[in-house]
Amino acid sequence: MVDITFKNTTLRTAVAQAIVSVSKPETIEAIKNDTVPKGNVFAMSKAAGLLGVKRTPDILPDCHPLPIEFTGVEYEIEGLEIKVLFTVKTIYKTGVEVEAMHGASVVALNMYDMLKPIDKGIEIHAIKLLKKKGGKSDFKDTFRKDLTATVVVCSDTISAGHKEDKAGKAIIEKLKACDVSISEYVIIPDEKEIIQEKARSYHEQGIDMVIYTGGTGLSGRDVTPEALIPILDRRIPGIEEAIRSYGQGRMPFAMLSRSVAGTIGNTLVLALPGSTNGAKESMDAIFPAVLHSFRILKGARHD
Repeated sequence: MVDITFKNTTLRTAVAQAIVSVSKPETIEAIKNDTVPKGNVFAMSKAAGLLGVKRTPDILPDCHPLPIEFTGVEYEIEGLEIKVLFTVKTIYKTGVEVEAMHGASVVALNMYDMLKPIDKGIEIHAIKLLKKKGGKSDFKDTFRKDLTATVVVCSDTISAGHKEDKAGKAIIEKLKACDVSISEYVIIPDEKEIIQEKARSYHEQGIDMVIYTGGTGLSGRDVTPEALIPILDRRIPGIEEAIRSYGQGRMPFAMLSRSVAGTIGNTLVLALPGSTNGAKESMDAIFPAVLHSFRILKGARHD
């Protein structure tokens, strides 16, 4: 199975179709008049589809088990064709396109099974996905390509050369993947005055993002939040909540991190955990969606 543990949960919707063609008008009339010997074709086929969609991962080995939170089945009759429209919704990390197509297929197969005693010329065709919504492609913005960022590692041990930085490098890797240019990468000790001076300096230089890693824990030397919060013009609680929620879903100690997000003028300032996984997961939680803020901070997007 594909690894989806890094993905965010979103509302996912998919609509698929299958077309059942009968060979004579009498078959359509029997369906409409509910005189098919095996029973009500539409009702029983819908029930079969609802059962089938829930069993998708039992049949297709690479499909993830996921909560099916809505299924809808509609029928459209056009001449000798019956179009099956199957809708699936879930709030999860991966889409439901295959589930919708599987559901439409099962509905069509059940219709075939119920109608074959009265019509030997039934065909099933045009099983396909009509639309999907809720994946990362739906939340892509045309983000600016001229955004710049500075990454600041706050650590006494790393600045003294006793330990190698990995968290800052993980942040840089994510920024580059989001087409953000790195203007500077620095390592500083856990000193409030230095942390504040760096934020003010980069803002004055017109840097779009200043991302700190480290100093957000609970030790006496963890002072990054204390340094940054007083100089922020505005906090952005939603970003902070997204970081903690994403982390907490992956390890129980994420609640102890004091990540900070806010602005100094038009500069976005982030303070992320100092551990490599904490920094990486924090970036995964909010990027690239957080770049949408620059459409608001600096007006309309620049293509």
